[in-house]
Amino acid sequence: MVSCRAYRPTVSPAYVNGSAETYIDKYKGLAISEMKRTGVPASITLAQGMIEADYGRSTLAREANNHFGIKCHSDWTGPTIRHHDDRRNECFRKYRNPEDSFYDHSDFLINGSRYNSLFRLDPTDYKAWARGLRKAGYATNPDYANMLIRKIEEFNLHQYDMGYNLSSLSPKADVTVNGPETVANNDIFENTSVSVSNGSFVVPARVSRIMENNRIQYIIVKEGDTVEEIEEEFQLLKWELTRYNELVDDFDLTPGQILYLQPKRERAEPGKELHIVTEGDTMYSVSQKYGVKLKKLYEMNRMAEGTEPATGQKLWLRKMKPVN
Repeated sequence: MVSCRAYRPTVSPAYVNGSAETYIDKYKGLAISEMKRTGVPASITLAQGMIEADYGRSTLAREANNHFGIKCHSDWTGPTIRHHDDRRNECFRKYRNPEDSFYDHSDFLINGSRYNSLFRLDPTDYKAWARGLRKAGYATNPDYANMLIRKIEEFNLHQYDMGYNLSSLSPKADVTVNGPETVANNDIFENTSVSVSNGSFVVPARVSRIMENNRIQYIIVKEGDTVEEIEEEFQLLKWELTRYNELVDDFDLTPGQILYLQPKRERAEPGKELHIVTEGDTMYSVSQKYGVKLKKLYEMNRMAEGTEPATGQKLWLRKMKPVN
């Protein structure tokens, strides 16, 4: 599935430790953010990156920003790089920056059917996650689980899992609100103190105004909201709102605006095959309404990017528009 060659340092342990600490400081915030977004433990993400990318010094990390040794696979349409691994000249994914690699690593796990069982584990049980990754075949090294566990314990990475809270739970997770009443976490509450139970894992949290569309979490912008306040409330990195909503860097908020907290998908959810354009619709507004990436919406409808649909036009949301 991925590259995982056991790293045998040829430099002093002090140098390795220094590199590890630098790597942790640089990427711990991103790992925590991804844990809140997808449920992949931050400790696991950091340990995998440290091992696979050799603290950011590996050829794949330096030349392709690939920190997790993820190979191309049949569904990859992005840039690639050739690298010797289990076989010579294998195809690996290439990213614009390390952040994209961390993001794709989370999606690789959450979208891969072989890893489904991991997301039923306690997200703070890094040992179970490490063993689950090895069992699912993430890497070929038979000692992979122990490598992860040793790395996590050596650098106390499990401390970064403690920030896991309600916003990162599956939309089907249940919460108890001021008593036995149970509600889904995509219902809307304001300033409510709750306890979230996941096996023996209980975390005090504040239920947010998060809703869900096309299996993507989003909020509706309220009067008085600012970008900085939203980033702080939902613990997002500076680039996330811009990228997830395909906006310019200095975008302004508008009350009533849909604002996704996770990346949009390549097609609409099942059952939403077509959209009939009404007056005022734009390709962007339709992409936001259905949680579909704008570029993919253009591609499915065989339209040039930047053009707009006519009133009454049919837009395909899940498959390519027929040629005729």
